[in-house]
Amino acid sequence: MRNLDFAPLYRATVGFDRIADLMDRALTADVAQPTYPPYNIEKTADDGYRISIAVAGFTPEELNVEVKDGTLLVAARKSDEAESKTYLHRGIATRAFERRFALADHVRVTGATHEHGMLHIDLVRETPEALKPRRIEISRAGETKALEAKPN
Repeated sequence: MRNLDFAPLYRATVGFDRIADLMDRALTADVAQPTYPPYNIEKTADDGYRISIAVAGFTPEELNVEVKDGTLLVAARKSDEAESKTYLHRGIATRAFERRFALADHVRVTGATHEHGMLHIDLVRETPEALKPRRIEISRAGETKALEAKPN
């Protein structure tokens, strides 16, 4: 396993520490990542995304979706009543799980739906006005007109 040193990135940039931390976390993460439950991440529009998680056997009340500190946390815990059943064969895994997704800046969760054994979480990236490109008017020499930025 290679170890990467992000110190030069910290010395030469300002405000990118979250990206470096994310890369460091991804590269040093344990190789044995949990695979349950299976999920998809799809791009639904230029700034739209959807995470679909297979949650067969769970009701919406047994699922928990929350966003905290730039992390989307999806957790499920089966109620105790299901534990009292006697199975001849149990092929549908309904064990408790917790899955985390790191969200980029300005990405927010717009909603979650549960249908046909799938939990769909919709996300959108909203670029603030201050980060959108804008056109700067150029004045002639000697003019004292105040400069004003206009959106493209």
